[in-house]
Amino acid sequence: MSNRMTRLVAIYFGLTGLVAVVFFQTAHFNFVNYDDGSYVFENAKIRAGLTWRGIAWAFTHVHSQNWHPLTSISHMIDCQLFGLNAGQHHLVNVGLHTVMALLLFTFLWHSTNAIWASAIGAAIFAIHPLRVESAAWISERKDVLSGVFFMLTLLAYARYVRGPALKRMAVVAACFAFGLMSKAMLVTTPIVLLLLDYWPFDRFKKQGLWKLILEKVPLIILSVGSCAATLIAQQVAIGSTQSLPPAWRINNALVSYVNYLRQMFWPVDLVPFYIHPEWQLAAWEIIGAIILIAGITAAVFLLRRKVPFLLVGWLWYLVMLLPVIGIVQVGLQGRADRYTYLPQIGIIIAVVWAIRDLTSFWRARAIVLMPASLALLGTLSFLSYRQATHWHDTESLWSYTLSVSPENDVALTGLAMIEVARGQTEDAITQFRHALALRDGNGAAHYGLALALSRQRKIDEAIEHWQKSLEIQPDNMNARNYLGAALAGIGRTREAIEQWQQTLAFDPDDGNAANNLGWILATSPDATLRDGAKAVAYAKRATNVQGGDNPLVYRTLAAAYAENGQFADAISAAEHAKQLAQATGNSELVGELDRCIELFRQQRTLRAP
Repeated sequence: MSNRMTRLVAIYFGLTGLVAVVFFQTAHFNFVNYDDGSYVFENAKIRAGLTWRGIAWAFTHVHSQNWHPLTSISHMIDCQLFGLNAGQHHLVNVGLHTVMALLLFTFLWHSTNAIWASAIGAAIFAIHPLRVESAAWISERKDVLSGVFFMLTLLAYARYVRGPALKRMAVVAACFAFGLMSKAMLVTTPIVLLLLDYWPFDRFKKQGLWKLILEKVPLIILSVGSCAATLIAQQVAIGSTQSLPPAWRINNALVSYVNYLRQMFWPVDLVPFYIHPEWQLAAWEIIGAIILIAGITAAVFLLRRKVPFLLVGWLWYLVMLLPVIGIVQVGLQGRADRYTYLPQIGIIIAVVWAIRDLTSFWRARAIVLMPASLALLGTLSFLSYRQATHWHDTESLWSYTLSVSPENDVALTGLAMIEVARGQTEDAITQFRHALALRDGNGAAHYGLALALSRQRKIDEAIEHWQKSLEIQPDNMNARNYLGAALAGIGRTREAIEQWQQTLAFDPDDGNAANNLGWILATSPDATLRDGAKAVAYAKRATNVQGGDNPLVYRTLAAAYAENGQFADAISAAEHAKQLAQATGNSELVGELDRCIELFRQQRTLRAP
């Protein structure tokens, strides 16, 4: 084996080993209650595994306020292979992150022929503490998956540059499309390719700017389409100008650019949720950010001919952060570690290649840089390993967050949801009220408080908070279904029906809403509400979704058949419900179903109290 090949094998194994040392611990981690529910374990479509129906749903529906069908399908594959074994889901993230780092090295090496600079750059990317959120959080599958396709896009483009051909550009477009279907943040990729045309591909002199732009028109069209799909998908999550005026967003964006740089060079006190500063940024912070950004931009532009990698790396960073910098505000956060996953590659390139250039005349460069690089990678690995431990489970994640950010309402809400699950209702209510005192616009806190209040039979107050939750998060179908049940329970049945109908308008496969509607339309004492045919249709819909083969759903179907005059079918459905209830040992429900069967044999319908 040649020395060159030996070095390459050592680098690939070294990068893989670095990632494993830092992130293999996640094999023993659990799901967390920070989006993992909606992305995986509470999502019936995902839990069902890989099915043709699920694939169709992924391409035709919004998932967690995003249209990212390939990400959804990847979670389905995980459930198909591993069920709800969280550790295996984590390892898939780690595996994709590893592939991303190896592809980054390959691209940098092939494009610049600087093997050791490429290796160090890829290593810094792979184990920097800012990568922890993307690699150790199951819900951020979209980061690592889109990252793999992003790097494949760059590698395909490098091949196209070496020999331009339509079929090679088609491969670039395909990889790019797959990346966009994993996470729409890749929309700025055509601009990144244009930057690479400047350095290291040096195409501007031969091709000219407009010709280079023209060849990327198909990619620009894909970007525009992805932007449109994302805006439609995230219209609920996009902050209104009233809650976050444009001036606040712009100020936060400017300061965030600087904060991300600070975190890159001093990666401490990283948390999963950074509170948006709103109007509280000091004038000196905003002015300082403007001066710093403008100063760096001017400097790298003036030095572009001598050190073009500085210009490319800096603009890569600025441009790739644009979709998530907060001008178009999605969610409640001020910034997020995960947003740096691809943008900070630009800064890594600029810094590593600058050091390589500055030390090019040192005779003892290897003697100095090798131990310095090992010390840096060792330090980053230690910090990242420690940062990753906080993602072990929900309680450790939010407890750590509060130790760094004591007034973090999202962390308080996350801990309170654990207390609800444990039955510690009073403690949960205290936490939720504290979170809402910090920020009344926390929809999750209103939802959790309503859930806790309902368990104390404080239904009227619970209804108020579910309604408030839905004003903030209209797509929270769990809140809508709970609200419908609460309204029905106090006799406000027509309002309950409206809530469940809205749920089904958003998600036609929501079995809870379909079952509830079927039950009301079949058994309501109010004759003006009953409709046997519609009840049967809703009940059948409920039986056809994931988890629909359960005794309560078939009890609804039996009642609907009876209301529609189909008593033989009603008896059959009730007997099937009885078998399911017996299998789970629910003797109380078995007795109720026996009474239903006797009622249907007498050709009488069922009426709910």
